[in-house]
Amino acid sequence: MLSKHVPFIQQEAALGILRAADLIAQQSASVMKPFDLTGAQFNVLRILRGSPDGLPCGQIGERMIQRDPDVTRLLDRMQTRNLIVRQRSKQDRRVVTAKISEKGLDLLERLDPLVNQMHLRQFDGFSEIQLRQMKDLMDQVLNGGRNARP
Repeated sequence: MLSKHVPFIQQEAALGILRAADLIAQQSASVMKPFDLTGAQFNVLRILRGSPDGLPCGQIGERMIQRDPDVTRLLDRMQTRNLIVRQRSKQDRRVVTAKISEKGLDLLERLDPLVNQMHLRQFDGFSEIQLRQMKDLMDQVLNGGRNARP
């Protein structure tokens, strides 16, 4: 007799994604810990490295992997550690732009090879085709089930 609680394949897929994301987050945290860096701080540094002119707080929040309800406090802590610099816009005093500092760039430079090695270990055994399929499937999940590709 079948149970009333037969899991839907969608539930199993969602749980698999969540468990995989948690494992990756734990492994990332172990790489960041010796540098006294959180995953959110690392994410902000990578976002700002890709935006040499800097970004306002709101745009940083929009680009983060995991939404942080208090990006301003996160940036405050990073500024205290001299990982970023912030300046008020001359055109609109309400807008504060954050830029990665030299110290932040140096830290990413030291972390890049460790993060790359971690990702190589995490996905060892997957072919490039499988990795592209996985990325495409995750893009499709993020697009609400619609195809990511035209």
